[in-house]
Amino acid sequence: MSRRVVRQSKFRHVFGQAAKADQAYEDIRVSKVTWDSSFCAVNPKFLAIIVEAGGGGAFIVLPLAKTGRVDKNYPLVTGHTAPVLDIDWCPHNDNVIASASDDTTIMVWQIPDYTPMRNITEPIITLEGHSKRVGILSWHPTARNVLLSAGGDNVIIIWNVGTGEVLLSLDDMHPDVIHSVCWNSNGSLLATTCKDKTLRIIDPRKGQVVAERFAAHEGMRPMRAVFTRQGHIFTTGFTRMSQRELGLWDPNNFEEPVALQEMDTSNGVLLPFYDPDSSIVYLCGKGDSSIRYFEITDEPPFVHYLNTFSSKEPQRGMGFMPKRGLDVSKFYKLHERKCEPIIMTVPRKSDLFQDDLYPDTPGPEPALEADEWLSGQDAEPVLISLRDGYVPPKHRELRVTKRNILDVRPPSGPRRSQSASDAPLSQHTLETLLEEIKALRERVQAQEQRITALENMLCELVDGTD
Repeated sequence: MSRRVVRQSKFRHVFGQAAKADQAYEDIRVSKVTWDSSFCAVNPKFLAIIVEAGGGGAFIVLPLAKTGRVDKNYPLVTGHTAPVLDIDWCPHNDNVIASASDDTTIMVWQIPDYTPMRNITEPIITLEGHSKRVGILSWHPTARNVLLSAGGDNVIIIWNVGTGEVLLSLDDMHPDVIHSVCWNSNGSLLATTCKDKTLRIIDPRKGQVVAERFAAHEGMRPMRAVFTRQGHIFTTGFTRMSQRELGLWDPNNFEEPVALQEMDTSNGVLLPFYDPDSSIVYLCGKGDSSIRYFEITDEPPFVHYLNTFSSKEPQRGMGFMPKRGLDVSKFYKLHERKCEPIIMTVPRKSDLFQDDLYPDTPGPEPALEADEWLSGQDAEPVLISLRDGYVPPKHRELRVTKRNILDVRPPSGPRRSQSASDAPLSQHTLETLLEEIKALRERVQAQEQRITALENMLCELVDGTD
């Protein structure tokens, strides 16, 4: 008599559970734009959701604690002149979020810790460089202020948000619309999927495709790809017969998949959310009412089905909380008019902190500066322990310092001399300008003191006449 051997895994019994009704966020007009992004982004402080907005694009940002019914006049983040297509929180500053829009621009916003009285309309910086709509955003996992954008012009641009500069432009690698872009754990490589059905591994700093696989999934519908902890690529796509399919690939040998599994015949694109701490991938399909989760291991069949969370209502999008913001793994599921937290739990008898379930996880400190990364340096994320819980740092402002602004934007009007407008400023000229600024500042302070003294004299005279 044969006995089926049960695979040993601490995540075998993981289950999903919807939060109680009073912990949801209700009465939110979730965007109806037909774009395959998650429409939702969450971090340890805030929940952001792309919403319907007349006369442009907008998203709403709610403090995590502000559950329940959302006031219809709650301030929005507005500034784009066309619908917002993607939003992404900065991993190194919980108050900074980037938005990408159909209006071809990317805007980076500073969100205050207090609830604003009116709409936030002024971004810290607007990044302009794409010629068509921008539908994909992704912050670099370890370098400060490095943001990637991909647009309908088939171009990937990597920006230094701190200076507003384009660091790299990858404009001849994709002959068609880019469907997804994902950094690996240290930000040295990109995995991209494209309408031409090709999965590419790109070294952005060398501007080279280092590996590619045509028709990783044979269907014409969009494909998605994410890097795993082991350096493999996990993909979702469709078969030639339009069945949904998942795959696992080794970039060093793209000929044959490590694993390939057919799923079902639903037509929603599967958005993969990968947790490197547990090596669990969660698959959320737009229009589905379920979330499936799989564990990726080194043992055959390599992608192991764990469980499915199902609910009655279909989802419009999904946000995945970074581990440092959690007591437990948590999703934020968008419905038509609300956002519902879903808690992923591994059942354990003990309520004590579980080291094996919550290993050290990426924290909010960047490992590199933008210039260091661009020069060729790599570093793994700076990890933090979750043993005593994570407390988000206080509000930190992102300061933008535009470099060489005179070189980028020549002064309008007639040029006085060649050297004044084109040549970089010499050390002597800079020192002269600084001296002038210092003298002007001292003069302003002297005038302010004089004005204060005159005001005091006036007050004394008025009091004397009374």
